[in-house]
Amino acid sequence: MWALVMYIGQVMKDLLKLPRPPSPPVVKLEMRVDAEYGLPSTHAMAATAISFTVLLSAPSRVQFQFEVGLLLAVTLSSLVSLSRLYTGMHSVLDVVCGILISAVLIVLTYPYWETFDHLQLTSWISPVVALPLLFFLSYTYPDLDHYSPTRGDTTTILGACAGSSVGYWLNKQLGQTFEPQGTLPVPLPTLTALSAARGAARCLVGIVSLVGTRLIVKKLSLHLLYLWYGIPKSDENARRRKEIEVPYKFTTYTAVGLVNSILVDRMFVLLGLL
Repeated sequence: MWALVMYIGQVMKDLLKLPRPPSPPVVKLEMRVDAEYGLPSTHAMAATAISFTVLLSAPSRVQFQFEVGLLLAVTLSSLVSLSRLYTGMHSVLDVVCGILISAVLIVLTYPYWETFDHLQLTSWISPVVALPLLFFLSYTYPDLDHYSPTRGDTTTILGACAGSSVGYWLNKQLGQTFEPQGTLPVPLPTLTALSAARGAARCLVGIVSLVGTRLIVKKLSLHLLYLWYGIPKSDENARRRKEIEVPYKFTTYTAVGLVNSILVDRMFVLLGLL
């Protein structure tokens, strides 16, 4: 859902080409996105989609009070959406449209989540489709008359989605999916000092693994692409070219997704952190 709403939102931005709020009167606290268009707010879209996707899919797996989950989902998505206003990045219209678009996508896709999940994890065609389709969507992203980070950001998300999708499929084929133990839905485990310490350790191991993967694969993929196209390493702007940006970002974050879904959980098991 994250990849779906972000791709749709980013493409809509670059097709509609509606500007961000003028500064002044707003005070912009983020300057990296000056080249991006405004409507819809993809932060609001992602926050809404992630919060409510987790809320709607969790009851079949974990026992919890739905009202508490709903309160958390509303709070988290509202805080992210409001942050886009006080940082000067979006207008109220941008944020409201982002929330509504995600809501519509959730309503339209919710009846098919279980079916898609089953096909994604069990069908032999799943990895065959995931990688080329998401790379194709990244490479055919709408061109602008100026450089904008939206294409690169979208490629990053689609690459991570492709890697994770293939990784979860492979885990299923290997028979090790790291499912919760017991009859689903399982009760939430008691929060103790030991479980909190294990959670912090898992977070640290995950961050180190994924950041290390990103650094290594990014450097290697850029080196190979620069060599292939005969570009000097000193040319930092070359990585903004589509034939460089899309392959290196897609490869890098596909590797991150694969490591996240295949290796990290196995490291947790070896270290006794699960």
